[in-house]
Amino acid sequence: MTSRIAIDCMGGDHGPSVTVPAALRFLADHPGAKLILVGREEILRTHLAEAASDSRLTVVHASEVVEMDESPALALRNKKDSSMRVAINLVKQGEADACVSAGNTGALMAISRFVLKMLPGIDRPAICAPLPTLRGHTHVLDLGANIDCTPQHLLQFGLMGASFVAALEHAERPSVGLLNIGEEDIKGNEVVKGAAELLKESGLNFVGNVEGDGIYKGEADLVVCDGFVGNVALKTSEGLAQMLASFLRQEFKRNLLTKLAALVAMPVLNRFKRRVDHRRYNGAILLGLKGISIKSHGSADAFAFSNAIARAWDAAENGVLDRIAQRFAGLASNVRSEEAA
Repeated sequence: MTSRIAIDCMGGDHGPSVTVPAALRFLADHPGAKLILVGREEILRTHLAEAASDSRLTVVHASEVVEMDESPALALRNKKDSSMRVAINLVKQGEADACVSAGNTGALMAISRFVLKMLPGIDRPAICAPLPTLRGHTHVLDLGANIDCTPQHLLQFGLMGASFVAALEHAERPSVGLLNIGEEDIKGNEVVKGAAELLKESGLNFVGNVEGDGIYKGEADLVVCDGFVGNVALKTSEGLAQMLASFLRQEFKRNLLTKLAALVAMPVLNRFKRRVDHRRYNGAILLGLKGISIKSHGSADAFAFSNAIARAWDAAENGVLDRIAQRFAGLASNVRSEEAA
């Protein structure tokens, strides 16, 4: 299978100056891939230059751009020829297997849900992304799509996320944890306690409650939470990483001796930087839709955005949608059997 990825090239803080080089970088690493670049054709072809003749690249014109501060409702209603909308339409029409955008998050969620629709049995989409851990990485959802959730929503997130991780990591029973303020069953609010009971009975490899530090210890392959908690955890982690990097730079630049120490430590520092580089984990998937939609950081550079494209490629190549649909179809079948009995 050769997956085709549609890219909203006009979205994000930098637009084609980042998205086009990122697309070319991705193709250099994935020679069998095919990309559809969506945006204002004359601008895209200028950035592509000689690469415009590459048979793996297709340019699709879109006359409008969704601005980063634009109302999602207005973007959905008024900009039907935006690069974001056209890219998502290509997935809907079967001309692309996934789409990637660094544009307005609210608009991407609204347009993706309106155009692609929800998979049967799923109430809400959830944002899922990987985070680095001592054991490699873990996936966390929801990271901001749903502020208020019921126990049933958190159960659906666990089922979707487990199917996603199983397909992507080729692990039949990934471990699933529930983000909480303590490991004990009595901890947490009523929603979290209710979700824990549902997850225990779900047939998933549920390992119980996971505290915030447990995310980075790698205590579970998938960590489930509502969007408010998930987004706060994500942004706090990013801020902490940036602060530590800043502290290291300040200390190594303090005097001549510390600068010499930095020179000696440079190989170790570079390896450390690579392990915690947030750009390597760029690209969050909207799970629960009848199509693959990937959100990149708006400020992503070419390296980070190419990783978001790679995340879309991996999801399409590994049949993530089919895996999630099959799980929920099986659940619906079981419910009907129980009702008939």
